[in-house]
Order: sequence, then structure tokens, then C-alpha cells
Amino acid sequence: MALSVVSVAVFKKLHLPPILAYLFAGFLAGPDIFSLFAHPEDMHLLAEIGIVFLLFSLGLEFSLPKLMSMRSLVFGVGLGQMVVTTLAFSLIAYGLGMAPGASVIIGGMLALSSTAIVIKQFTEAGAMHHRRREMAISILLFQDLAVVPFLIAIPLMSSADDVSLVSALIQALVKGLLVVVILLSAGKWILPWVFREVAKTRTDELFVLTTILVAILAGGLTYVFGLSMALGAFLAGMMLGESQYKYQLEADIRPFRDILMGLFFATVGMQLKLDVLASDGVLICIGVVCLMALKTVLLRLVSRVLRCDPVDSWATGIKLCQIGEFSFVMAALATSEGVIDSRTSSVIISMGIISMALTPLLINRSVGWAKKLVPQSGPVDIPQNSPVDVETLSNHIIIAGFGRVGQSVSRLLKLENINYITIDVDPVRVHESRNAGESILFGDASQKNILEKAGAHTASLVLITFDEPEKAKQVISVCRKIAPKTNIMVRTKRDYQLASLYEAGASQVVPEIQEGNLMLISQVLHYAGVPMSKILRRVREERQGRYDHLHGFYPGETTEISYGTEDKLEFIHGVELNHNAAYIGKRLCDIDFNRMRVKLKGVRRHEHTIVQPPKAFVLQAADVVIIAGKPRRVERAERRFLDGH
Repeated sequence: MALSVVSVAVFKKLHLPPILAYLFAGFLAGPDIFSLFAHPEDMHLLAEIGIVFLLFSLGLEFSLPKLMSMRSLVFGVGLGQMVVTTLAFSLIAYGLGMAPGASVIIGGMLALSSTAIVIKQFTEAGAMHHRRREMAISILLFQDLAVVPFLIAIPLMSSADDVSLVSALIQALVKGLLVVVILLSAGKWILPWVFREVAKTRTDELFVLTTILVAILAGGLTYVFGLSMALGAFLAGMMLGESQYKYQLEADIRPFRDILMGLFFATVGMQLKLDVLASDGVLICIGVVCLMALKTVLLRLVSRVLRCDPVDSWATGIKLCQIGEFSFVMAALATSEGVIDSRTSSVIISMGIISMALTPLLINRSVGWAKKLVPQSGPVDIPQNSPVDVETLSNHIIIAGFGRVGQSVSRLLKLENINYITIDVDPVRVHESRNAGESILFGDASQKNILEKAGAHTASLVLITFDEPEKAKQVISVCRKIAPKTNIMVRTKRDYQLASLYEAGASQVVPEIQEGNLMLISQVLHYAGVPMSKILRRVREERQGRYDHLHGFYPGETTEISYGTEDKLEFIHGVELNHNAAYIGKRLCDIDFNRMRVKLKGVRRHEHTIVQPPKAFVLQAADVVIIAGKPRRVERAERRFLDGH
């Protein structure tokens, strides 16, 4: 735990994913460094429960109809990937001198991908139902099924008994069908009734315990029948995915899932051996590069035969090019049964850990790299911009970005018969919009020729709707060169870069969240009996003051501060001056709030708050000085008020 806490903190400081931190913590705790656990395999079963909870959560995101709609991916791309990749690596292993049986086992190990890491990255990123993510999940589900024949075949290879592999596989198939029927039946008729009765008790602990029990029982049932625990948990979650308790189940299981997943990644890191890296380090690194490149290419070839989208195929291949955690299980079993030697097993495990460590980076970059590998003429050709008569465009509005906000604006402009033209870089959206009669140009709005084509020099307004401040600044800069006097309005999600956008040349910046708050406040004031003229004046003052009264909030225990937001949030905090505080007796005019980079919001004395205290106001013991600013600056200011440093 201590190693994990320190590792995660350090890796987050370096903007690296927590998975790498857990692998590193496990490596430190393993036999070669601190040797806290001489036999990491003893922890494997407990760590595997983390995967059970992860797949249970994944199952909640899917329903049976959804899974049935994915059957072409599971038994098409999934089956093709497993067969082709296993065959390719088996031939390579056989060419390197391995026995035929051992070659097939090694091929199967290298064909598997990491369900744990890939799905964890997906759940953190959200949007599980994107097409390329569904393709990846389908392949991972089939791989979990494909592990079973290998786990059956490995002991038979070393057995002296004349046992038929075909009959063993048929028995496993029958058991698999039986357990699936049992789980689906229980999920349809028993589990909803169980959770309905548990919910009636209104006992949070009982609901949490029942959730954990269901996930473990489902995994245990499939384990007893010779299948993976993760598959049973997925089926149980899937059957509960359509229930009204879906979101509560996911919330209850998440803390246990995250802790045990961290333990799982730590046990993986423990298996990395320094002596193997020292003796075969070059071979392992070359093997990792060749393995990941070949798996990506093979998946693209399979998906091409099945006519899948090329960008999705390349992106999925890059996401799934690592070695999976079940490969470690196969390697351990094959070594104990004498099918492969311990050196080969150690090399494969080392390759797997290194490939897993690279996976978070590959997942984050997969789509960008995939687009570079695919020519621009993808499944939908880039729309050719039809000639737009700029001479007829005058006093019109240019909408840069035709997503949700851009389309909403265009509809209302159309109702008012106001001329507009839109610019978007999404070829599918441009194609669909143009077919529907929209006046739209394909291209990057930060390009000078695109803005000229849209008639920026005669436009009354350029509206930038996408929430990318840096990109918006480029558009503003180019637009100012073409039409210095044209009004430019920028829509942002939040007002973090309000000042920088105004400095870049924006005429008006509209932060969506702050404007939503203003509309809510105006409705509250209206119902409170405030005259409409006063409400409009108050709203106008807030906009002119750049939403000053809407900044800052009181933090609570549920306030999430991450490394990406700590410099953007603004807290309001009351500093209570005790009798030993350094600033007692000081006048407010003598305190350099600008140097501390915080704002004075008021002073509370004797249960009375002075919102705008005079500059000559002298601080006394028991006063509460209310300040606002970034979290770190507020902390530093409080220390200065109390101890003078």
C-alpha cells in the first residue's frame, strides 16, 4: 500500500497513468528488489477478483440485445484475430526451433491482449459505446473464451494418458453453454427480485454486500465449470444492465474494483525479473516491438477482409497489441506441465509486462496514429467544397464548428432569416449537412483561404463554437488579419481562458457554464420579485465584470482537485485569526493582497459580515478574513495571516 501510494503520487506528478505506478510498485515489492513477496503467485487469486469486478462493471454497460448486435464483431473480427494471430506466432515459434505443441501454446499466449488494462483505460475515458471501442471489447470477449481450449490442452500435452483433446473441448463447450444458461436465467428471474427486496430494506451495507456477492458468485460459477471468472462476472453485470439499479450497482462496486485492480497490476509488476532483463534485455525489447507491430498489422488485415472501417481497425489494433494477463496464467501452467521451459516463460512474461506498460500511451495516441495510416479518402470521401458566391454574402454570420452548439445557433438564425455559412472539419458531418441543404464549407477555420472563402471580410460576426481555446486563438489571429473590424464571438465550456481569449482579439467570450448560471439566477430573481429591468442590469454588469461574482466556491469533501484543474479552480476560504495570528493589529491597506494573488471578499466580525470593509479597517483576534483564489495561493495566504511567513 505504501509503495502504491508513493508511486501513484509521483507518477501523477509526471503526468503518467496510475497503471504504470502500480506496475512499478509491484516491481519494487517483488523478489528482485525489496522481496516483500517471495512468491507473487500466492496473491494472484485475490488480485483476479479485481478483474471480476472490472468485468462486472463492464457488463452493466451492455445489455443482451446490445451484445447480440455485436455478435458479428465478437465471432467475426474476434475469431479472425485469434485464429490468424495464433497461427502467425505459432509458425514463428516453430521456425525458431520450438516443438509443434509448444509453438501453438506460445502463439496463443502472444495472441491474447490485456482485458484489464484496455477496459480500465476505456472506463476512465468514458464513452464505452464508440464503434472502435466496441470492436476492441468484442475481440477481448472472444479472447477470454479462447483461453479455455488452451487451458484444457496444456495438461493433455504433458499427460501420458491417451485423452482425446476433441472430447475434452466438447465437454468444455457443453459446460460453457450450461453455465451461460444458468447465469442468464438467474439474471432474468432471480437477481431483479433479490435486488428489489434488498432495496426495500434501505440498508446501504446490505446493498453493497449483495452486489459484491453476486459478482463473486457469478465469477466462481464459471470458474468451477472451467471458464474464466471474468466471463461470469460480465454475464451477471450484463443481465443487471437493464435494471433500475444499474448506476447504484456500478457506484457500489467501483471502490473495491479500483483497489483490487491496483493489486492486480502490482502482482503483474512483481513477475518482472531483473536477471532475465539483464541476460535477454535486447532480445526482449526487439521482441516487444516486433510483437506489437505484427499484432496491429494482422488485426488490420482481418478487419479489412471483414470490411471494417480502416481508422477503427488501425486504432483497435494499436490498442490491443500488448500481451494479456491470461498469457501469464498460460505461461505458468505450461511451465509447470513441462510444455515450455522456464527461460521461455520468463522472456514472454517480461515482454508482456513491458507491452502492458506501453499500453496507456498507445491507447491515448491510437486514433491520431490510425488517421495518419489511413489515406484521407476513407469510408467517406472528404467533401469537395462547392463554389460559394462570396459576392452575395454580406453582413452574414460565419459559424466555425458545426457541432451541437453550431447547429443550435444555425437553426435559430434560419428562423430569423439571417444569412450564415458554417465551417467544419468533420467530413461525415459536412457530407450529411450539405445533403440536407446547409451552407457549409469543409476545412480548418484557422486557415486563411477557408475564412476568405466564407467571406470573413464582409461578415458581421464570426462565431467560434468549439471548446478548444488554443485553436480558437489561431482562428482569431487569422480573422483579425483578414477583417480587423469584424466582431468575433467565442464560446467556451468554462471561463478558465477568458482573459487570454480577450487578449487574442475576441470581441465577446461566452462561457457556457457561467451563462447557464446567469440564466438560472435571473429566473430565481424573477420569482423572488425583483423587477425585470434590475435583473437585466445585474446580468449586464456580471458580463462586463467578467462574471466576477460567479467565481470561487467553498470546497467540500466531495470537491475533486486533480493535477489538471488545481490551477483553474478558485476557492473561497475564511481565515480565522486566533490570538497568536501574525496579522492581528494590521490595517487592510497594509496587506498586499495582490502579492499574495488572492482577493479580499470581506471580513466577518461578531457574527456580522462586512462585504466591503474600509482600507483603514484594523484586524482583531477572532476576525474571519474571507479570501478567494487558487487553492495553493489560498493555502499560502492563510499561513501568512497566521504565522507571518
